[in-house]
Amino acid sequence: MFEEMIKTPIIRIKDEIIERYGVDLYLKREDLTDPWISGNKYRKLKYNLIDAREKGFHTLLTFGGAYSNHIHAVAYAGKKYSFKSIGIIRGEENLPLNPTLEEASVNGMNLHYISRSDYRNKTGPEFIENLKKQFGEFYLLPEGGANMLAVQGCTEILTPDEKIFNHICCACGTGATLAGIISSLKGDKKVWGFPVVKNGAFLKDDITKLLMDFGHIIYDNWGLITDYHFGGYAKYDYNLISFINRFKKKHAIQLDPIYTGKLLFGIYDQIKAGLYEPGEKILAIHTGGLQGIHGFNKQFGNLLA
Repeated sequence: MFEEMIKTPIIRIKDEIIERYGVDLYLKREDLTDPWISGNKYRKLKYNLIDAREKGFHTLLTFGGAYSNHIHAVAYAGKKYSFKSIGIIRGEENLPLNPTLEEASVNGMNLHYISRSDYRNKTGPEFIENLKKQFGEFYLLPEGGANMLAVQGCTEILTPDEKIFNHICCACGTGATLAGIISSLKGDKKVWGFPVVKNGAFLKDDITKLLMDFGHIIYDNWGLITDYHFGGYAKYDYNLISFINRFKKKHAIQLDPIYTGKLLFGIYDQIKAGLYEPGEKILAIHTGGLQGIHGFNKQFGNLLA
């Protein structure tokens, strides 16, 4: 169903801005896991879909916003692996559909819209039971795919021979990807999460709980860098847009404005502030999310090259 272990390439980012500070920056190209089930979504879905198949489920149900990478990935995964898929979408239906939801629909996902107030109750037992009455039995995937099987999948981002870096950096939405990376390192190296949500310090408790639920171990080799959310989830400014466009032009690598663009902007800013020692090796994780660029440009006016 999924490859037993998929290894994505690591490339060195050769940039005079970095080199003058004497550090080495590398990028783990998780955006190349799969053309459509991209980046950490591939990792998060892997063991969930194996579990769904083993338990005899034929339908996947999950939650997300109108531009959700997770919704997009689940729809395509459903089509690829012969599951029906249902997406519970936050907010009202807007026609024509944006590119994310249009592709989800084309890939067979049944889109069901609920109010933002109802969406806040999506994890409640009564709410889930009502969904079962409406749609029948389904395999439930949480918003963003953040559960223990997702953490298990994200432990496979780094292979043993890739655990040579001083610092591993990753953007954070729910924290499941970071929890998987931390667990795989077993207390070694330094791991830094860059929350893309405003006031992202709350993720520390969420990630700690994921780590405890998954491995029953508290690690102290990780932390959160909360200064690069650009105003909150899906918020941006023109400094971020300029950085992403410059990075693509110089390195021929596309970054997204929601996750990895903010991550790399933050790493560059920290390097320039002298927060890494000369000679240290930094690894940034490119978590994909590139499907959202079409919708971002459509919404905000072709800002990204």
